[in-house]
Amino acid sequence: MNRNAVIEKVVWGFLCCLMALSLAILVFVLAAVIAKGLPAIDWEFLSQVSRNFGAAGGILYQTLGTLILMAGAVLVSLPVALGAALLQTEYLRSERIKKTLRHLIYSLNGVPTILFGLAGYMIFGVYLEAGVSWLTGTLILAVMILPTLQVSIQEAIEALPEKYRDAGTALGLTPWEMVRSVILPQSIFGIVTGVLLGLARAAGETAAIMFTATTFSGILLPQTWTDPVPTLQTHILILAQEALSPQAIANAWGAGLVLLTLVFVLILAAHYFRGRIPMESER
Repeated sequence: MNRNAVIEKVVWGFLCCLMALSLAILVFVLAAVIAKGLPAIDWEFLSQVSRNFGAAGGILYQTLGTLILMAGAVLVSLPVALGAALLQTEYLRSERIKKTLRHLIYSLNGVPTILFGLAGYMIFGVYLEAGVSWLTGTLILAVMILPTLQVSIQEAIEALPEKYRDAGTALGLTPWEMVRSVILPQSIFGIVTGVLLGLARAAGETAAIMFTATTFSGILLPQTWTDPVPTLQTHILILAQEALSPQAIANAWGAGLVLLTLVFVLILAAHYFRGRIPMESER
């Protein structure tokens, strides 16, 4: 066996070990959450409101509050992401500007979440006087998931075969008519996938909303724009600090399992739609 073949086998074995390690960590985390959280899950836990600072009762308001923040973030972020993607792919002609904008979007995706929370609170909470509210949390999450949505939509648009644009140009379509009649219908899978992945990321964020959108106890669903909102993330944080209460710890694991299930369902749905609605270029 020659030297190159030996090196290739060593590298292959090393990569397999890394993959096995990654899978083992994932399986361990999932098994721990399921084993400790499943006993707490029942209909009462999912449908009742929390009592005794979360140590008793269920997670109804926390679940609804999390869904409110997720839905609000996507509704705010999607038009901006779609518009930015269309601007870069259909209207801008300078490759240098396109490259610069792409790098800025990637950089935004790498900003620590706690900085999003701090900057978002200063802008939305203080200067716009929204305070600690579900509106502040929604706007912060919208900014955070913007790169995920835009990259997914932009990649879908850029992957469209040129024959679609050529056909539209031959028919004399204006740029907006091209976007409305050709680009958007053919890129729908990218939009759906981006929305689902954006929802999944919004569901998993904690630091950004911990001190901008919710308080730690005693709140119901928001009634006005400036009301805080209960969330699963902060609910888990509160219960995890009650180390002397077995019921509180059990409820924390149960809430964690619900949150993890929500994230996994969204990710699996994104993969489903990505596979069920392939691009024309992949057929």
